[in-house]
Amino acid sequence: MAQPDTKKIFFENLSGAGKAIAVLTSGGDAQGMNAAVRAVVRMGLYVGAKVYFIHEGYQGMVDGGENIEEASWESVSSMLQVGGTVIGSARCKEFRCHEGRLKAAHNLVLQGITNLCVIGGDGSLTGANLFREEWSGLLTELVDQGLIEADAVQKYSALHIVGMVGSIDNDFCGTDMTIGTDSALHRIIEVVDAIMTTAQSHQRTFVLEVMGRHCGYLALVSALACGADWVLIPEMPPEDGWEDKMCKKLSANRAGMKRLNIIIVAEGAIDQNNRPITTENIKNLVVKCLGFDTRVTILGHVQRGGTPSAFDRILASRMGVEAVLALLETTANTPACVVSLRGNQSVRLPLMECVQMTQEVQRAMDGKRFEEAVKLRGRSFENNLRTYKLLAHRKPESELPVSNFNVAVLNVGAPAAGMNAAVRSAVRVGISEGHKMFAVSDGFEGFYKGQIREVKWADVGGWTGQGGSLLGTKRTLPAKHVEKIAEQMRMNNINALLIVGGFEAFLSLLELITARGKYEEFCVPMVMVPATVSNNVPGSDLSIGADTALNAITTTCDRIKQSASGTKRRVFIIETMGGYCGYLASVGGLAAGADAAYIYEEPFDIKDLQANVEHLTEKMKTSIQRGLVLRNENCNENYTTDFIYQLYSEEGKGVFDSRKNVLGHMQQGGAPSPFDRNFGTKISAKAMQWVTKKLTETFRKDEGRVFANMEDSCCLLGMRRRALVFQPVVQLKDETDFVHRIPKEQWWLKLRPLMKILAKYKTSYDVSDSGQLEHVIRNRPKESDASVAM
Repeated sequence: MAQPDTKKIFFENLSGAGKAIAVLTSGGDAQGMNAAVRAVVRMGLYVGAKVYFIHEGYQGMVDGGENIEEASWESVSSMLQVGGTVIGSARCKEFRCHEGRLKAAHNLVLQGITNLCVIGGDGSLTGANLFREEWSGLLTELVDQGLIEADAVQKYSALHIVGMVGSIDNDFCGTDMTIGTDSALHRIIEVVDAIMTTAQSHQRTFVLEVMGRHCGYLALVSALACGADWVLIPEMPPEDGWEDKMCKKLSANRAGMKRLNIIIVAEGAIDQNNRPITTENIKNLVVKCLGFDTRVTILGHVQRGGTPSAFDRILASRMGVEAVLALLETTANTPACVVSLRGNQSVRLPLMECVQMTQEVQRAMDGKRFEEAVKLRGRSFENNLRTYKLLAHRKPESELPVSNFNVAVLNVGAPAAGMNAAVRSAVRVGISEGHKMFAVSDGFEGFYKGQIREVKWADVGGWTGQGGSLLGTKRTLPAKHVEKIAEQMRMNNINALLIVGGFEAFLSLLELITARGKYEEFCVPMVMVPATVSNNVPGSDLSIGADTALNAITTTCDRIKQSASGTKRRVFIIETMGGYCGYLASVGGLAAGADAAYIYEEPFDIKDLQANVEHLTEKMKTSIQRGLVLRNENCNENYTTDFIYQLYSEEGKGVFDSRKNVLGHMQQGGAPSPFDRNFGTKISAKAMQWVTKKLTETFRKDEGRVFANMEDSCCLLGMRRRALVFQPVVQLKDETDFVHRIPKEQWWLKLRPLMKILAKYKTSYDVSDSGQLEHVIRNRPKESDASVAM
């Protein structure tokens, strides 16, 4: 397939020839570890290094022998979708003592290994750093004991360490998301969604305990994702008297016709005096004070199990490749580092700086400095906590500010999972800011027909986990009905608009700006929150709904590949949605382990198709039993899904047979993923706060009205690299290909060579955007809490 231009050709600048890299998983297992192992092995082999598995973590390193096994390309096939870690993980007391580390050093030197990729938590990574610091001394001891030759000290003089954090708790400071966290949230939300149906039937209260002995991330984010009534986490214990407040809230919710209550408790939840708060304590309290039928569910190790989510597969694959890059670039003076993502960017952070800050959090909690502990967790954690408080706890009417502003919320374009979470967030934040909130049904079609109603706090209860668009959404643009829409704006005294939608929403704002010259009703603050499975909105790297669609694609591809298990060799041709945007095909291909992904942005011809077939034929003859090819629905008008299917069928005769699948609208359906629920909630809350600010700035007291006609009063709130940024929509016109409805530049195209490398293609790889060593900082820039992470 044709390759994009690259600033650097990877294998010409960095070579692994003569190097040996070992990968191990240590401590608790986490979904996605296998994807990281696979990426390390395949990238290591791609650059010419020898790669070794170390089975059973540090125990295997100490024991040596068969526990240290050379890896091949085929040895990591079919492990991308498997949970846990197939190379095993074990706690190792022996490695904690000097003698154990001496044995481990001997075993590594026997294999010529001086590059270690460690996947684990802070304890595992701290142990790796200590091992690295002792390395030269350990080799000297081995020489003195006659176990290795003297020249080995010089030959293997330095041990290089790169860490990847595998922990479902997301308790490692300096990184946005650790491997396994998103998958654990999937398990939690699946259980909560199931429990909510039975709780509603019987009008029950459920108390759920989730993992997080020292970190409340899972509890906090799952509470945000399901709209829980109460959450208890170790970093922010409830104030004295919380029992009465909680019971009053549960009682008020029941009085408001809510048939269930959900309370989420982190296993390490404590009160202000560091005393544990257990699920049984809470159950007994609710039964005693309110008499509600109450049940306890402890999720336990369910959270560690199951198939990794699309997010974790992509995160782990990117981190695995970045780890190999870091090992190849390291020198004797380079500190041990951790690779991770911030926003959608790779970063490398000094390992011990991250460990020390992680330990500071625990010291702050032990010392009852809870606000400090929350700050040390990072701005993302702080923002999650602030957003939860804003949306879950309604202030009394007497405490609400009175703004006298009316704000309308509507969905425009195709439905996307997470839209309802965004609307709920906008409505509740707007009410908290003192506005009257209005919901518009069926987009601009409903707007011009007058389908506008006021919405209250309780009206959007339970919306977070609902798929589709409860408001109703249409692709209708406003230009044809602009006069009637202006009339409805005037009749309902609408002072601001918040639009949740895709490319049509972007076009709508451009049309409304044009209409400002004729209709002053549109001279109000207007903001758009991107929501589309296609992820094709200019000005934003991510859109609400894209993650849910990716998970639908990944899950379906897993099942389709499994259907060929035990049969003869077979290749599946899968068509994805996205219009002309190849995001779903490319990133879905990376998450599902595809052999090729055809997209509009990367033109291809019959020679490329033929080369792909030949490449897959060779792989089928030697190793794999199943192949996967993804095709974006509009990648080429002539090379249709049927054409590609027939080509593969004909050319693969005698080696493999082919099947095709069109995934269709299943990519738009289903309950939103935890990521989309939280991304929608947080981005919409930020958009509504911007609306409040603009309303205050543009209100003309002398005229008693809002008048906003500057470019910056009509913005798109988008995710850009590491930050959420408000961008005037008129300034985004130059960045947009309006014919094909895609941005002119798209960040994810840099991931395509990675997918090809992991599929055994020889290709160029752009390292210009690879992570640079940064330092851990306590307070990031103000906007950087808008990371891709939840």
